[in-house]
Amino acid sequence: MHRLQFHYTLSRQTSPALVRNPLIDLLQAVSTQGSISAGARALGLSYRHVWGELKRWEQELGNELLIWEKGQSARLTEFGAKLMWAEGQAQARLAPQIEALRSELERAFAVAFDPLAHVVMLYASHDQALGALREYALSGDSVEMTHAQLHLDMRFCGSVDAIRALNEGRCVMAGFHTLQNPLPGSVAEKIYKPLLKPGLHKIIGFATRTQGLMVAPGNPLQLRTLRDVQATGARFVNRALGTGTRVVLDELLAQAGLLQQQFPGYAHSEPSHSAVAHAIAAGGADVGLGIAVAASAQGLDFVPLLEESYHLVCLKSALQDPAIVALMALLQSPQWQAQLAALPGYRPWQSGVVQSLRKVLPWWDFARKEAAPR
Repeated sequence: MHRLQFHYTLSRQTSPALVRNPLIDLLQAVSTQGSISAGARALGLSYRHVWGELKRWEQELGNELLIWEKGQSARLTEFGAKLMWAEGQAQARLAPQIEALRSELERAFAVAFDPLAHVVMLYASHDQALGALREYALSGDSVEMTHAQLHLDMRFCGSVDAIRALNEGRCVMAGFHTLQNPLPGSVAEKIYKPLLKPGLHKIIGFATRTQGLMVAPGNPLQLRTLRDVQATGARFVNRALGTGTRVVLDELLAQAGLLQQQFPGYAHSEPSHSAVAHAIAAGGADVGLGIAVAASAQGLDFVPLLEESYHLVCLKSALQDPAIVALMALLQSPQWQAQLAALPGYRPWQSGVVQSLRKVLPWWDFARKEAAPR
């Protein structure tokens, strides 16, 4: 069975919306004009080109397309006629959908030709506030504030994968989160320090958010701490390895002297805060670590445990890119910060302001390193 492929062209000219194979135009011209030479003239093409294309298509499709008999007009084979019939059927049935598809493509490409529009490719740890930012960036208020349209092309993944995507050039900005003021020697240092380098990366403030225990309504097991979770044997649901919340959980367990194997369900992971909340709401687990807004969306109770910092990071060389400049301006706007503060468990934190990597993540001590004996 032969498969179809679609292609489109970019042009300054206005033309009808067509999804049409050039073979059909060749067959139509030759059939109507009665010969390859006349069909070629009607199309403004050379005889050699049309003849070569017809032969190429016959070989590609495995069927003859035209019948040539000396002294008679060229005519379509049964296969060629059926191709023309199929084309007519498709065009008649799909014309509205083809026009709609063309309109969608034109809207998408309008961004590329608009000097006031910018696109930021962002890989980030799952976060509801970033989703709200994406919608807000395209709202009428944000356009008036920044005099630009900002399109955030987001891919939610684990914090580790997000930073790796940045380092590998798959995005221009990454989002990740850590405990506030993570200590040297912490789990966060072991995970993130090899991925981030002072002088190469720049941290841009975004928000602080509250992480805590998401539990069933009424908190029937009376869970207030991770030690309570361990003591009661509550069924835990975790985030996947490589996510920022998994790193935060391991950090908290280490600080409390608790072991992973003491938590039934530690190995059961879900891809997002929303998925963790849904698992608890559906009765598949008793408790999980997550953010307040996800718990609220599922009607769960929420027990705050900590405030963490959600960071955006880009390469230093990208700070002057128009898209990054537009994003930082949007993050600094009072209107966006008011909307962010209205989300449960969130508040602005140096939003849109470039931060010192060494101060935000105080793991590097170059003075001590330089003073060490050689």
